[in-house]
Amino acid sequence: MNELERFENINTFIFDVDGVLTNSHLLVLENGKLLRQMNVRDGYAIKRAVNMGYKVAIITGGKSMGVVKRLQALGVVDIYYGISDKVEAYREFMYLYDDEISDENVLYMGDDVPDYEVMRLVGFPTCPRDACPEILSISSYVSAANGGGGAVRDVIERTLRLNGHWMPAEDEDLPTSV
Repeated sequence: MNELERFENINTFIFDVDGVLTNSHLLVLENGKLLRQMNVRDGYAIKRAVNMGYKVAIITGGKSMGVVKRLQALGVVDIYYGISDKVEAYREFMYLYDDEISDENVLYMGDDVPDYEVMRLVGFPTCPRDACPEILSISSYVSAANGGGGAVRDVIERTLRLNGHWMPAEDEDLPTSV
C-alpha cells in the first residue's frame, strides 16, 4: 500500500499533546503553573475532521485542564489525560468504538518514547519531524512540520483532501473560531 492509500483509509486520528500539538516547550510560571502553546491551524484541522465525522482522540500523560478545555472546544470528545499507560488507554478507546474502527484505520501521531508501544499497534504511526530517534524509526510517515508547528494539520489535511472532505461545500458554514 502506498503512502496516499494509507492516508485515504484513515477514519480515526489519535494525537499526543506535548511535542505533537505543542512545540514541547513549557513556560514555567513562578506559581508552578505550566503554559503550553498550540497552533491555531492544527486546531482548525481538528475541528474540520470532527465536523466531517472522523474520530479524533487525545492520549497524553499531561494533566492540563486548559489543554482539555481547548480540545473540547474543538469538538474532541475522547480525551485521555494524565495517562501513564497509553496502550491501555488506546485499547479502551478501541473497545468503545470496536464496531466503527479497526487498528488499520487509525493514524497515531507521537513524538517521544511514551508513544512507542501504542504506535506499534496502529495502522499508520506518524510523527513530527522533530520527534526522538526511536519514534522516527517506527513512523510510516514523518511530517515536514515540527510538533506544535503544523504537524497535526499536515496529517489531517492530507487525509481529508484525499477523501474530498477538506474544502467546505458552498452551503456549508465554516467555523468562526478555533
